Amino acid sequence: MQQTMERLIAGFRTFRETYYVENRALFDALSRQGQSPKVMIVGCADSRIDPLLITGAEPGDLFILRNVANLVPPYSPDGHYHGTSAALEFAVRSLEVEHIVVFGHAQCGGVMALLDGSPMAGRGDDFIAAWMSIAEPARQRALALPGSADDRRRACEFETIKVSLGNLLTFPWIRERVAGGRLSLHGWYFDLAHGSLRRLDPATQEFRDV
Repeated sequence: MQQTMERLIAGFRTFRETYYVENRALFDALSRQGQSPKVMIVGCADSRIDPLLITGAEPGDLFILRNVANLVPPYSPDGHYHGTSAALEFAVRSLEVEHIVVFGHAQCGGVMALLDGSPMAGRGDDFIAAWMSIAEPARQRALALPGSADDRRRACEFETIKVSLGNLLTFPWIRERVAGGRLSLHGWYFDLAHGSLRRLDPATQEFRDV
């Protein structure tokens, strides 16, 4: 356990002595001027999927929110805690991002929990099942399709991205900016095994290779 943390500390030292030094002007500018990203990523918390690495972006380029299965809940202002909605509000209303990308991926554990049951079932599932219920429409659409279990899982991963895109439009200040042409919504899907990226075609509602 301690070796794991020491490896991270060693990694920081390497970063500090190489990347940070080589890009000192960038970090100085970000420190002085603050952030002004044009793109927000709503991605999955999966440790294998790093939007910065996949897109080749630099620090300051992307405002990144990561949660289980890249889900966006419907707009629901109340007295509860809403981490995803708070991040959206900050990105859209304060930073004024111009694009929001819902960034899904293959082999998503959250989607597997949605289709097959939470891995915490029987051990006190406090949050996973309730969170994944946001994507219940995706589950229903995927289960109605023909094909193998793998086919339905991939279909559910695609449909989960569509659910999040639909829920984004329930936020009035997102819907208003999209209608006014000041904000664009995108659906992306990364396949780790093949290193491929697909984008949702708004006209056909199909995911096509980049």
